[in-house]
Amino acid sequence: MKPRLILLLCLFLTCAALSRSASAQDDAKKSAGAKRSPIVSETERGWQRAKKWTLDYIDAMPENGMSFKPTPEIRSFSEQMLHLAFWNYGLCEAVGGKANPYGKDQATLEKRDDVKTKAELRKVVEASYDNVLTAVAGLDEAKLLEQVSFFNSKLTRLTVLTFALDHQTHHRGQTTIYLRLKGVTPPPEP
Repeated sequence: MKPRLILLLCLFLTCAALSRSASAQDDAKKSAGAKRSPIVSETERGWQRAKKWTLDYIDAMPENGMSFKPTPEIRSFSEQMLHLAFWNYGLCEAVGGKANPYGKDQATLEKRDDVKTKAELRKVVEASYDNVLTAVAGLDEAKLLEQVSFFNSKLTRLTVLTFALDHQTHHRGQTTIYLRLKGVTPPPEP
C-alpha cells in the first residue's frame, strides 16, 4: 500500500473511533425506527465536525487577517480557506454528482474580489461544507461503497470523501500558523 493511502486510512479510522462516543449519545436520542448505517452516520459526523472547526478558525482570525500571508509567495488566509472550499465542491462532484459551481479552475474562487471580508469568506466556506453534507445525507451504505470515477481512478465514494476530509484538514492545519503569527490562539479541536 502506498504511504499516502495508509495515512488516509489511518485518518479515517481515527475519525471513526473518535465519533463512536458521540455516536452512542446521538443514537440514544434517535427513535428506534430511524436507524442509519453507522458508516454513513460517522461520515456525516466527521464532516459536521470539520465544518465547525473550519468556521471556528475563520471566526478566530481578525478581520484584518483575511489577506495576511506569512510570506509573499504563499496563499493568504482567505485564499487558503477558499482553496479548501473549492476542493470541498470539486472533490464532492464524484460523490454527489453536483458540478462545482466555481468550475474547474481553483483560481476562479481563490482570487475573487468579492470575497474580501470575513463574513463573505465564512459564507462561501460554510456553503462548501453544506454541499458535502447534502451529498452525504443522500447516501446509504450501498451508495457510499459504490465505486465512482475520480480523476483517472475508480474509488468508492467513501474513499473520495476521506481524501476530501484529509485535504480540508491539511489546509485548515496550515492556517494554524497564520493565526499564531497574528497573535491568535487557534481554536481547540477536541
